[in-house]
Amino acid sequence: MIKRIIEFSAHNRLVVIAITCAFMLLGIYALNRIPMDAIPDLSDTQVIIYSKWDRSPDIMESQITYPIVSAMLGAPHVKSVRGFSDYGFSYVYIIFEDGVDLYWARSRVLESLNRISAQIPSGVKTEIGPDATSVGWIYQYALRDESGRFNSADLRSMQDWLIRFQLQSVSGVAEVAAVGGFVKQYQIKVDPTKLQQFGLTMSQVMEAVKNSNQESGGRTLEFSGTEAMVRSRGLVDKVEDIENAVVNYNPRSRAPLIVKQVATVSIGPEMRRGITDFNGLGDTVGGILVMRQGEDVPAVTARVKEKLESIQKTLPEGVKIVSVYDRSNLIERAIETLKGTLTEELIIVSLVILLFLWHFPSALVPIVTIPVAVLLSFIPLYFLGLSSNVMSLSGIAISIGVLVDGAIVEVENAYRKIQHWDAGGRKEDFFSVRLSALTEVGPSVFFSLLVIAVAFLPIFTLIDQEGRLFRPLAYAKTFAMVIAGILAITLDPAMRMLFARSEKFRTKYSLVNKIADASFVGTYYSEQSHPISRRLISIYEPVINWVLLHKRKTLTFALIAMLSIIPGFMLLGSEFMPTLHEGSLLYMPTALPGISVSEAQRILTKQDQILKTFPEVNTVFGKAGRAETSTDTAPLSMIETTITLKPKDEWRKESRWYSFLPNFAKGPFNRIWPETISEETLVDEMSEKLHFLGMPNIW
Repeated sequence: MIKRIIEFSAHNRLVVIAITCAFMLLGIYALNRIPMDAIPDLSDTQVIIYSKWDRSPDIMESQITYPIVSAMLGAPHVKSVRGFSDYGFSYVYIIFEDGVDLYWARSRVLESLNRISAQIPSGVKTEIGPDATSVGWIYQYALRDESGRFNSADLRSMQDWLIRFQLQSVSGVAEVAAVGGFVKQYQIKVDPTKLQQFGLTMSQVMEAVKNSNQESGGRTLEFSGTEAMVRSRGLVDKVEDIENAVVNYNPRSRAPLIVKQVATVSIGPEMRRGITDFNGLGDTVGGILVMRQGEDVPAVTARVKEKLESIQKTLPEGVKIVSVYDRSNLIERAIETLKGTLTEELIIVSLVILLFLWHFPSALVPIVTIPVAVLLSFIPLYFLGLSSNVMSLSGIAISIGVLVDGAIVEVENAYRKIQHWDAGGRKEDFFSVRLSALTEVGPSVFFSLLVIAVAFLPIFTLIDQEGRLFRPLAYAKTFAMVIAGILAITLDPAMRMLFARSEKFRTKYSLVNKIADASFVGTYYSEQSHPISRRLISIYEPVINWVLLHKRKTLTFALIAMLSIIPGFMLLGSEFMPTLHEGSLLYMPTALPGISVSEAQRILTKQDQILKTFPEVNTVFGKAGRAETSTDTAPLSMIETTITLKPKDEWRKESRWYSFLPNFAKGPFNRIWPETISEETLVDEMSEKLHFLGMPNIW
């Protein structure tokens, strides 16, 4: 069957090339639309139940967290349930088995939650967290007032009532979480002495405030051929509306007793469990964009930036939206670095093939096979819903050298057959010689590539985080090898038949003849007269003769060399995945539990001021405590400072041994020994300056 496919491809060259071009267009379509990320999403399928109630942690645990956790244990395909209680907040994380659809899991959680709704105390606000993963924080920004006209409460109001709703409408955004600033609220301070004096209770005051903030509708009135709707307007929009609310009536005089007679009403900030700082300038307001699961990070981030530009035009003069974290920058750097490595690998492999074959028409087949196989590999990745990330591109990168093995074997066999045919007087048909050479090794080449593809199948048995990390690499490697095997029996024979030529060109232009002969005809050398093989054989032959004469010495030396690496191997460390230098740092010191909001703000501001003094730092955005999202459970004692760094060429310089060279000659050395300080050196310098009692430096 494989021979028939090769013969069909050889006789229908243009058809095969046209079909390949059509698949290449599909590959370009898949390449442009495939989701991109720095690393695969390693998070489990999880649903978060988030509850608010102004009670102590022990009450939250017994009244809310425990009943919800108990109910969720019976949900189908649940792997584990975790509960966490804090002052005023309850978090329940339901972790599902691998492969469970997120929205199916959310519907099962809602069913289980509805069954215990009667057990939840009244006044508790319970909701399902966003349809996002634990790595869904893709973008953060801060609001800065450069005019000095707005305080933190004003900026928080802009965030909550202007910016948040517009960003929430962006496709791919699951949640917009606010952090920092002051949330305005009406605060009523009741005087117990006056309550006793007027014979009132606290519940009466609370009921009066609730009743004063209501609207009700009546029927309609008709007059003069029109109708008017009857309604009462009672929504509170100023302090006086609450102050004048009637609590009760004096039993003697029947005069109304209003709120301001027993309490003081004012506008103040809500209790804060999260604070922020920007560049050490003090309290500020920030926003966190949480991406919906399965979305394309660069595409969502681009839409968010576009929306922020339009929002910026509507903000008061002097208020600026400043980006403090953008994951798309990491993705772009990681993908560009890997693309550059792939390009270099393609060029090097192509040059090696061209050098050792020393025949351009023959070298053209494997050289073209490499980019075609790489491009077509993105088609199955796209339709399987996999993303283009470091792991999947690494799978393609490590297979590049093997992709062309089949093409090289076929081309070399055809080269040898044609050389013998040429040396023997060209008695047979040129087409038949080429076809017999291809069918002779084609089936073996095809199955050998499939065997190499099978080598990565055990990776598909990995589960949980290990499987989610390495499975994209195995998919990409396997698809690339299978596609290379298919190309070896279709495109490669078609190209070999199309571009190989036995007769030299006979035009009246000698220069054109030379270029055309070198490109489409070439010179066929025997193994003994080949310019490259002849020199390599002269080097290789004495070495192999010595090895065969001194077998014991060779084996002893190999054994000693193998044993010598054992001490180094034992000293090697281990980690789940390598560090990604994403152009930003995360500084996470922790204080002792029980730290106050004012003390946390003081320490946070001081830390950011120190960090901003480093010339490599672009922005510093510090956060202590939690943001207004179920995806953040950080206590006030946990500080998270996002440090975005300037481009590497703006960092401080270090003298290197090659520093005397002109700039154009420093390029190759800069990649191995950069002239700027390293990220590790920068972190060490920061750690030396950041010394706060009881707060270890964690990066």
